[in-house]
Amino acid sequence: MRSRSNSGVRLDGYGRLVQQTILRHQDAVTGLLPASADYQDAWVRDNVYSILAVWGLGLAYRKNADRDEDKAKAYELEQSVVKLMRGLLQCMMRQVDKVEAFKYSQSTRDCLHAKYNTHTCATVVGDHEWGHLQMDATSLYLLMLAQMTASGLHIIHSLDEVNFIQNLVFYIEAAYKTADFGIWERGDKTNQGITELNASSVGMAKAALEALDELDLFGAKGGPQSVIRVLSDEVQHCQSILHSMLPRASTSKEVDASVLSVISYPAFAVEDSELVEITKQEVITKLQGRYGCCRFLRDGYRTPKEDPKRPYYEPAELKLFENIECEWPLFWAYLMIDGIFSGNMEQVQEYREALEGVLIKGKNGVRLLPELYSVPPDKVDEEYRNPHTVDRIPMGKLPHMWGQSLYILGCLMAEGFLAPGEIDPLNRRFATVPKPDVVVQVCILAETEGIKAILKKEGIDVETVADVYPIRVQPARILSHIYARLDLIKPLMPMGNKVADGAVQCDSDWDRALACNCTVTPETDRDSDPYRLHLVLAGVIFCSCSQICMGEASQTQGMVLWPSLAKRAQSSDSMAVAGRNKQMCLTGRPYRHMGVLGTSKLYKIRKSIFTFTPQFIDQQQFYLALDNKMIVEMLRTDLSYLCSRWRMTGQPTITFPISHTMLGIDTPASQGVWLEQESSWKIALREEEGGQICDYLSNRDMVRLKQPVVSCEELTAQRSHDETSSSVHPTVLAMLQKLQDGYFGGARIQTGKLSEFLTTSCRTHLSFMDPGPEGKVFAKSYRLSSHSFEELDAKEWLHGLQVAEDEDTDDEVAQYLDHLLQRTTPQSNLPPITQQGGLSRFRAAVHTTRDLMSLASKAKDLHVQNVGMYVPSRIFQASQQSVKLLSSPHQHDLDGKSHSLYAEMNLPRDEEGNVDCKALVDQLRICPTLQEQADILYLLHILKGPEWHTGLDSEPGPTVKELLTELYVRVGETRQWALIRYISGILKKKVEALDEACTDLLSHQKHLTVGLPPEPREKTISTPIPYEELVRLIDEASEKNLSVSVLTQEIMVYLAMYIRTQPALFAEMFRLRIGLIIQVMATELAHSLHCSAGEATENLMNLSPSDMKSLLYHILSGKEFGVERSVRSVDSSHTTAVSIRDMEAVGGTKSERTGLVRLKSEIKQSTGHTELLGKDSFSSMLEDQGSKDSRQGQWQRRRRLDGALNRVPVGFYQKVWKVLQKMTPGEMKFAVHVESVLNRVPQPEYRQLLVEAILVLTMLVDMEVHTIGGIIAVEKILHIANDLFYEEQKALGAEEHMLERDPSTGICSLLYDSAPSGRFGTMTYLSKSVALYVYDFLPTDGCSMQ
Repeated sequence: MRSRSNSGVRLDGYGRLVQQTILRHQDAVTGLLPASADYQDAWVRDNVYSILAVWGLGLAYRKNADRDEDKAKAYELEQSVVKLMRGLLQCMMRQVDKVEAFKYSQSTRDCLHAKYNTHTCATVVGDHEWGHLQMDATSLYLLMLAQMTASGLHIIHSLDEVNFIQNLVFYIEAAYKTADFGIWERGDKTNQGITELNASSVGMAKAALEALDELDLFGAKGGPQSVIRVLSDEVQHCQSILHSMLPRASTSKEVDASVLSVISYPAFAVEDSELVEITKQEVITKLQGRYGCCRFLRDGYRTPKEDPKRPYYEPAELKLFENIECEWPLFWAYLMIDGIFSGNMEQVQEYREALEGVLIKGKNGVRLLPELYSVPPDKVDEEYRNPHTVDRIPMGKLPHMWGQSLYILGCLMAEGFLAPGEIDPLNRRFATVPKPDVVVQVCILAETEGIKAILKKEGIDVETVADVYPIRVQPARILSHIYARLDLIKPLMPMGNKVADGAVQCDSDWDRALACNCTVTPETDRDSDPYRLHLVLAGVIFCSCSQICMGEASQTQGMVLWPSLAKRAQSSDSMAVAGRNKQMCLTGRPYRHMGVLGTSKLYKIRKSIFTFTPQFIDQQQFYLALDNKMIVEMLRTDLSYLCSRWRMTGQPTITFPISHTMLGIDTPASQGVWLEQESSWKIALREEEGGQICDYLSNRDMVRLKQPVVSCEELTAQRSHDETSSSVHPTVLAMLQKLQDGYFGGARIQTGKLSEFLTTSCRTHLSFMDPGPEGKVFAKSYRLSSHSFEELDAKEWLHGLQVAEDEDTDDEVAQYLDHLLQRTTPQSNLPPITQQGGLSRFRAAVHTTRDLMSLASKAKDLHVQNVGMYVPSRIFQASQQSVKLLSSPHQHDLDGKSHSLYAEMNLPRDEEGNVDCKALVDQLRICPTLQEQADILYLLHILKGPEWHTGLDSEPGPTVKELLTELYVRVGETRQWALIRYISGILKKKVEALDEACTDLLSHQKHLTVGLPPEPREKTISTPIPYEELVRLIDEASEKNLSVSVLTQEIMVYLAMYIRTQPALFAEMFRLRIGLIIQVMATELAHSLHCSAGEATENLMNLSPSDMKSLLYHILSGKEFGVERSVRSVDSSHTTAVSIRDMEAVGGTKSERTGLVRLKSEIKQSTGHTELLGKDSFSSMLEDQGSKDSRQGQWQRRRRLDGALNRVPVGFYQKVWKVLQKMTPGEMKFAVHVESVLNRVPQPEYRQLLVEAILVLTMLVDMEVHTIGGIIAVEKILHIANDLFYEEQKALGAEEHMLERDPSTGICSLLYDSAPSGRFGTMTYLSKSVALYVYDFLPTDGCSMQ
């Protein structure tokens, strides 16, 4: 018999250690491990970590097998691992309803439990009895599931389990914006059940998502259905948030040892090697002791000063735990393993020896790792005086299986039994290896041949959407729908089967649409059709009864145009998407917007290749895409982002369409043209004698279609006339030229054709869209053909289904996506604005005015609150626009006089005395402006709701929401930004990245407030919250004002853009008060344009998104800017357009300054409209500007801006901490607390003087002043300085009006406007004031001179 080798003997020793410390506790039925003999519950995180040693030992036995028994041992150990992992899977699958709910709510009440019954897999505590929401625990399970599967273990056994794991991916993919209780289950360090964003959770989720992407859970025996799908954008969101947080662990913990699991094994989630080293040194420097590392500073767990009867700490109590925090040997095990992976053998030896010194011998000489070491109760005072000198005692679990497992795993690797790659088969350890440079491939497509010709004249050679066929182009929202849960249209019934309302399905191709119950006449035959109409995707039926038998239809000369089948049929069978499972009631991925990483890949779906355009150019999503300058800005940002975040095989490919909105074309909406026949369906006309089929017709073509048949040449000429006579927007043209040069936004660019990029692009096969039991897109009883849906709108610059005689015609996936696109495209139902003049127009305006004012009266009679919300007419601008940002809240209320005025007028009423909404609908036909159309639709929205059918020219007619959506498109074409924002608010347009923007700001250690001050109207956001809750909070803080709510969301997105790219703008700003920022923006416009508060507010709301973003930047940065005002004609009336320019752009020159200088205004009037501002007034305005001293008011405005922005000097909060010494010096909560106290001061300039006074006070810390009293009266110090300033200035002969005091604060206006330094600077007087204040506290003995 062959003798046992030395390595085999040592492995057997580790085998006995694993058996006695871990496996002997494993439950025989469930495979779960209890926490200890005293804690029989099974924690998910502890179980996964505890089984790692068993997994590693099994791999070691398989690798170093001397005999067959070793292989048997390896198999036995591996099956123990499988059993535990499946036991945890069963625990979680029993809570499948919570997984489904949490995907949408991200609420603590819907999360998976953190611990289960070891023997039954059942829950052990209630949903609110424990800090269950721990994203890192679920993520750790998924990460190790991926690693173990890649190593050869078979843990997942069925497709149901695959679907559940896929939904767990959706569960954790929002970890970057989910506040949880963290790895220590306590949340905020005060242990009061406050969730916060934790770096350990975000990092572990990021690692799990990367590990599972494209992983087959059945291993080598699997197929497409068992592959897990992960969206790369979610991974990179986690990466961005994690990078911005580290080395800080959370809001309340400036450093936490748990991040060791994120920067090293097992997650390896950080790609920046420098940040990894900084974070590790932060942990070692601040947390390491003689027995291990404490979890975080002022951790009271198991310390002698902790009150075991109380589950929470008082904020002041945390000071008691300083320097006596318990030390955990567990983290030395992490550092030992980290040394092995990094190749630092000195680190390995150091921490292995340190661990050997803290192990405790148990029975039979087994060496056990305790949970922690604590200071003995009788030596607490000594430890306070001399930290890390007292001998500590072991406490807690013995062994601590989590730590014991990592210790054994580290020893196996240190002794060479395991290589790093064996416990990391997915190669996560190479995360910090530099990545190759990325070249972004950009394919520019023209919407039409006309646009292609225009670009050709500019030297830019592009293809049209039709030219790239068979590659199909779709918008990003379609890709979001593919990954999300989607309902499909009901399959068409066989002939003779009745549908709900009595219609039947005809059998022929020509009768593919639903027909009525009457007998179909011979004219139905396609061969006898006099117009030779070719049925494309709209069911065209000739009916002898000429009745509408089902749904909506427009009749023209005996022809019935039926709407899309999807609008009439109910959903039944559903599209099989990733993770969807009917048995477990799992719906797959919630609908979320698709990021640029997801749209920069090519997708293979069945036999077709799809490319998707970027999300930011989808005009239906949010109005930022209506601004060409914003499109260019967002493209620049996305290109830079792709270069830094692309990690996939192949190059990123952006498909960028040039649409008619990027040209200077007058659209039908702005021309006021409307088609009487409101058919939004697209048809292709076949000439009776040529057989020629026209191109697809867009909405713009249908507007001009007056007869059923026109010549194709005439129609094509009409369509292309506007385009060929236009030019590309200058900003877009400059962007296209830079793209062709090869560099844009700091990114390397290669432009070309899509066909040229096929071999070099990143390509993904969406196998879950393949045919199969769960992959069939449509029901078996339904066969799609080219006659089944409506045609696409060419205005969408998309091209899905090609009606051609080829095999792709019957591609049900392509047709489904085209149908989905059509379903999300607004239809044409709204009448045009009337170009009325004279008396008729006046009467229409009076009629509309009477109705609106009467509605205000009705609202008052019904005791409706916030009347301004319900009366959006410009007549009630003061109430509808609480948008008077610079006025007091009381000015928004309606007084009794106006109430009596409204009572004199009445809305049209029906016979029963109710409001006649049909009469309001009739008003839509004669409205002279888009604004009035919006007002009426908003009234209907309030009175009847968004889904009320208006009966506009048909029954039941379009809904209020559909008309608002169409109006949104029309207004978007006219670029009336205030109205666009207003309608967006009514429709509750989603800023898809709003919650991500909020999280970005929070992860950079900023708190947010929304709403105008003061509290309680101003709401604070300190932790990430779900999108719906965030929008609701903003609406509440905006007091239901639609425009303010939408503008708040817009500003939040811009702030997030800047904090990602220019974080220096936010230096020493810990709370961003968005309401105050909006007020400052309005104030600056009022100062610049010399206008009233109401006019400034209106100008602010009319700024384009790019100008709004530019104004925000100049206010944050303190740079000079100018305001350019022009007059434009919209709706046959003149409106003022305001735009923001750098001073150089408007002829200004930069002067020497230290703060934000006076705004300068250049008034430009369009040719022919100079009479709107007389020459005399213009000259006097310029003279007034020139006569003023440009420095006057400079420092007062600087203090006002800094006060509103909460900006303080560098290092201010650290210096304040030295004075107060509360919390810990690096704790963000301390800075937020100080700031919240300062924010109680209403006047921002007064607040800044208090900041300067506090700054002078902090200088005393460096002096030998032992105390300056228990409470420091900072305001008293400031008023002493003010008195000193007043007396000195008066003695120097200053005029009385210059020394006028602010009545609310008593401070001289001249002191507000004084520079900080200099003889008469504020710091000079504040220093004298502090010296007088602390005089009584100075030492009484004399000072020695040296």
